[in-house]
Amino acid sequence: MRKLSTFHRPAASASAVLFTGGTIHTLEPGPAPQAVLAFGADVVAVGALDECRAAAAALGAEPEVVDLAGATLVPGFIDAHAHPLMLGQMMTWVDCGPARAGSIPEIVALLSEAAAGTPQGRPVRGFGYEHRNLAEGRHPTRHELDEVATDREVYLMNASGHGGVVNSFTLALHGVDRDTPDPQGGVFFRDADGELTGELSDAACNVLTGLHGVKIGHHGPNFHLADEPEEHLRQLAAAQERFLAGGVTTIGDAQVSRRELDMYLRLAADGGLHTRVSMYLLSHLLDDALEMGLHAAFGNDVLSFAGIKLYADGTLGGWTAYFPDGYVGDPCRTGQLYHQPEEYRALVRRAHLAGLQTATHAQSPTAIEMVVGAIEDAQGERPDSDARHRIEHCGLPTPEQIDRMAAAGIWPVNQPQHHYNWGEGVTAAVGTPGERFNPLGELAAAGVPVTISSDAPVADPLPMEAIQAAATRVTRRGVQLGPDSLALAPLEALRAHTINAAHAIGREDDLGSIAPGKRADFAVLSSDPLATHPREIAAIEVLQTWVGGVVRHTKESPQ
Repeated sequence: MRKLSTFHRPAASASAVLFTGGTIHTLEPGPAPQAVLAFGADVVAVGALDECRAAAAALGAEPEVVDLAGATLVPGFIDAHAHPLMLGQMMTWVDCGPARAGSIPEIVALLSEAAAGTPQGRPVRGFGYEHRNLAEGRHPTRHELDEVATDREVYLMNASGHGGVVNSFTLALHGVDRDTPDPQGGVFFRDADGELTGELSDAACNVLTGLHGVKIGHHGPNFHLADEPEEHLRQLAAAQERFLAGGVTTIGDAQVSRRELDMYLRLAADGGLHTRVSMYLLSHLLDDALEMGLHAAFGNDVLSFAGIKLYADGTLGGWTAYFPDGYVGDPCRTGQLYHQPEEYRALVRRAHLAGLQTATHAQSPTAIEMVVGAIEDAQGERPDSDARHRIEHCGLPTPEQIDRMAAAGIWPVNQPQHHYNWGEGVTAAVGTPGERFNPLGELAAAGVPVTISSDAPVADPLPMEAIQAAATRVTRRGVQLGPDSLALAPLEALRAHTINAAHAIGREDDLGSIAPGKRADFAVLSSDPLATHPREIAAIEVLQTWVGGVVRHTKESPQ
C-alpha cells in the first residue's frame, strides 16, 4: 500500500505546548512518559519533564503548559469508517431511535409533530428505528406513515441506513407500484397479496434522490439525498463538531460520491475542515478514478483520497445481508449480493492492479467468502504484502475465513456499537450464530489486526462507548453477546481505535500514537480507560480534543 506522504516542517513562528501532570498513553513501546511537547502541528519530544523542557529551549520556544490535572492523554481517535455528511443530515431529521420511540404509534406521533412544523410541501424525514426493537417487532407500513402526511414525502430510515419505509405519496410520486420491478441491489417489499408495504432497501432508495441527487446504481445503498449545497455544508460542519466532541481527530469517510467530495473541498477552502479526512470513493466511480490516474493515496495531511469502497451485501440490522437459505427470523428473506461474484472479482482485480486499497462492506459468511476469495485471487496475480484491503463490518466471518484473512493481510474494520445497540436483533435474525457478531477476540487471537469505528450515523461517534462494547460485549439491554473470548482487552480496544485504525487508512507514519515526528492529535480524557472497570468506560468524558497542536473542542463546564 502506498501510504500518504505528509511530511512538513513546522513554521518558524510555531508555538510550543507542553502536556504534563496526568497519565499519558502513547501506545508506543516503553514506559509511560511524564510529558509530551508539541511544536506547531507536530510532537517533538516525549519523555521526562526536564527532557521536554530542554527540547523546547533548543527550539527557542517558551511552551504553554497544559496541566492535565490528573486527566489522561491519548492519541486522537481515528474513526476509520463513518459517514460524516450523512450524520450531519440526520441531525436535521427526526430522531425515532430507541431512546425516543419504542413502538410504531410513538414513531408516527414524532413524525406527525415534525410535519406540523414543516412548511407545506417539504418532506418529513426520520431515522433510527430498528424493527426488532419495536414493540410490534416489525417495520412500519406505508399506511401507518400515511397518518403522518398524504400530501408530501415521508421517509423513515432504518438505523442501518440501508433503507426504511416511505408513505404512499412517495411511491406514487416516483411511479413505483406493485408491478415495478426490484432494482439490482435493492428491494421494494410487498405483502402476501403482492401490494407494496412501503418498505424499501438498499439500491431501491435511489427513488428518493430526486432529479439532483446522487445516483449510484447497484454499487451501494443510496443515502445521498439532496439538499441545497449551503445546507449540506452546514450539515458537514455540524457533524464535524460531533466527531471532535467524541475525541475523534481523523475520519475515514467510507462512502464518498461527488456530493461528499464537493462539500469537503468547499469546507477546506473556507478553512473550516478541522478534522483529518481520508476519502473512499464509491465503486461506481472506479472508472473515473482510473481515468484520472488515481493509483495511490494522495492529498495533504487534512484531506486525502485513500481508496475505493465496494459493497458485497446488505446489513444484518436491516435483514439485507445475504443468507441464501433465508433468515431464521423470516425464512422468506435472503437479503442480496450487490454484485455477482464474477463482477465483484473484476472490480477488486482492477483496483488492486492499479495499486488502490479496497474497502468492502460484507456481513454474512457468504458475502465475506466472496470478498476474501476475490482478494486472494488478486494477490495471486500481483502479490502485494502490504495492500491492506479492508472488509467493512465483517460481522460474521467463519473461523476458517479469519485464518485466510490473516494469511492475505486483510484488515477488518468493525463497529462494536452495532452489537451494543442491536445484538439481540442479530440473534433474532440469524439464530445462535449471531452471538459471534463482531468476533473481535477471535480476530485478534488469529493475528488479524482489529480496527473499530462508529459507522456514524448508524452509531454515534463515541470512541469510549465503542471501546466499552468491544471490551465487554454487553448490549444496551445488559445482555452479554457470546463468550468472553470474543471480547478485546481494553488496551487492545484502545489500540483498535487509534494506531490500528491509522494503519487501516495508511496513516500510521504520522497518526495513531504519540511519538516525535507524528502529528499533535490528542484526546484528553477525564479518566484512564485502562484503569477503569470495562463496564464503566463509556462514562469517561472527553475534556479536550487537539488536532495539529490546536484545541478544536473543549467540554463545557456545567453551569
